[in-house]
Amino acid sequence: MSSKRHELETFPNPEPRREYEIRFSCPEFTCLCPRTGQPDFATIRIAYAPAKTCVELKSLKLYLWSYRDQGQFHEAVTNRILDDLVRATRPRWMEVEGDFNVRGGIHTVVRVRHDGKPRRAPGRRGR
Repeated sequence: MSSKRHELETFPNPEPRREYEIRFSCPEFTCLCPRTGQPDFATIRIAYAPAKTCVELKSLKLYLWSYRDQGQFHEAVTNRILDDLVRATRPRWMEVEGDFNVRGGIHTVVRVRHDGKPRRAPGRRGR
């Protein structure tokens, strides 16, 4: 299996001084079950408030399609999508939801969030 992912592209936010929300839905997301190799189907929902850049839609589509031959657990793929999008766009906040079709009688929804605030190491106090 290939592990190459399509690169996410961005463009300048046309209104960087205003906080507003962008939402995307990809109802045709597919990855592979890492245990069985069978396809897992999901709707990926993305919501975010851009800061300086926005994600370009064709690159997002190609990026999401690149998971079609990847063996990924639901939790891992949803977190990876968030990490890659945050790295590319550096948003004010972002949320990614993976709503996976029923498999083995279980419906799985994984929701992850980035709040845009830097986190302090545990046990350390700010000065």
